[in-house]
Amino acid sequence: MQSNIGTLVTNLSPENPPSAAMTVTKKKVIIEKRRGLLFMDWAELWEYRELLYALVIRELKIRYKQTAIGVSWVVLQPLITMMIFTAIFGYLAKIPSDGVWYPVFALTALLPWTYFSQAVSRSGTALVGNANLVSKIYFPRILLPLSMIVAPLVDLALSLVLLFGMLFYAGIPLTWKVGTLPVFLVIAMCASIGIGLFVSAANVKYRDVGHAIPFLIQIWMFVSPVAYPVSLVPERWRFLYGLNPMAGVIEGFRWALLGQTAPDTLVMTASFAVFLLLMVAGLIYFRQMERQFADVI
Repeated sequence: MQSNIGTLVTNLSPENPPSAAMTVTKKKVIIEKRRGLLFMDWAELWEYRELLYALVIRELKIRYKQTAIGVSWVVLQPLITMMIFTAIFGYLAKIPSDGVWYPVFALTALLPWTYFSQAVSRSGTALVGNANLVSKIYFPRILLPLSMIVAPLVDLALSLVLLFGMLFYAGIPLTWKVGTLPVFLVIAMCASIGIGLFVSAANVKYRDVGHAIPFLIQIWMFVSPVAYPVSLVPERWRFLYGLNPMAGVIEGFRWALLGQTAPDTLVMTASFAVFLLLMVAGLIYFRQMERQFADVI
């Protein structure tokens, strides 16, 4: 669907009164046959890029509006979680951390996991939460879940300041590997997009999905190497364990920041394959359900 937005031109002068000078060009809408479930009109998305920016800014303002400490929550949340993990898993359960100081070991995994969990949770309710927009005006619906996936990147960027400070305190130097960090971040984003598109579309028709997302995210965290290293997983189960895309992302973060040995090949291979499948499956399902959003929501 392409549109040329009408313009209203008013030229006020004695020779040209308002009633005669005011001209209105009607909006022209062209409806074209869909060219496939995987087809994406990139030109249209680029045309609506300012709307995506506005949605991201709105989400950030709503999140921290009328809070006493504002964006400080971005640092406090992973910091408090790190302290709890250190007390329970590091000191009480004595879970190994591959020779790394456990607070840093846990925080390095908590940051990408927090981004992923927030992106999936927020994008899952993006369409239902903006039902008034979906049912009244046209715009690429995919922008709503995408905005909820992009917004937590700001939180992650601010949280990295805390992580780098912890690395400095622990005496862990940064190496060239830190340059690969954006690669693993892109994988986390792509996995979030695939899952976010799927659950946001499913939540329009089945509202149970919105209730199930927080519960599933909690379970997902414990099957991801957040509180423990991948080395604890038996080797014969490594490939199966790697089907969790966040396993590869967390291992990649630890390799890039902590200077450990290269991530397990089986885990990384499985994670890369799954995140690609999630992207395709999420896009197909979203495109299939997209025409029903305004009617069902």
